[in-house]
Amino acid sequence: MTRQLWWVPCSLALLLSACFSEGDEIHAWIADQKAQSRPKVTPLVEPKKFLPQEYEGATATDPFNIQKLTQALKRDSASPGNMAIIAPEMARRKEALEMMPLDSMAMVGSLQKNNEPVALVRVDNLLYQVRTGNHLGQNYGRVLKITETEVQLREVVQDSSGDWIERPASLQLQERGK
Repeated sequence: MTRQLWWVPCSLALLLSACFSEGDEIHAWIADQKAQSRPKVTPLVEPKKFLPQEYEGATATDPFNIQKLTQALKRDSASPGNMAIIAPEMARRKEALEMMPLDSMAMVGSLQKNNEPVALVRVDNLLYQVRTGNHLGQNYGRVLKITETEVQLREVVQDSSGDWIERPASLQLQERGK
């Protein structure tokens, strides 16, 4: 039995010696690869120099000056054409359909009542009867004419300069898809 076990320590010694010699070759190859490869590092660009500048806005006109604002408001309210259009709209009592935007309304039909055209306008699944002279929308819209397919309005809005102007608008007949 001792004769058969002598080969086990010998084979272990041979295996261990093979591993050590192979490890030396791997370490030599890694050192060789490190020596051959050189990292490329691009140099950093030097930062731009900051030059502080003095604030020059202190000498300019203050846009929030109370005197300038009151002058501008007086000038805007003094224009007679501007107030002639909006004054009657501001003085009257608002109607129910003036609380909703015009684009949320849809004309769904029209009829004749006492020989007067009446438009049927749907807002939030509620149906309203609209006659000539009624007001619609949030831009002081007043109904001028009602036809079978359209409600024609006159709206009062501000233009880019702040003046009140009149512009036409309309509600077209909306047919439901089947």
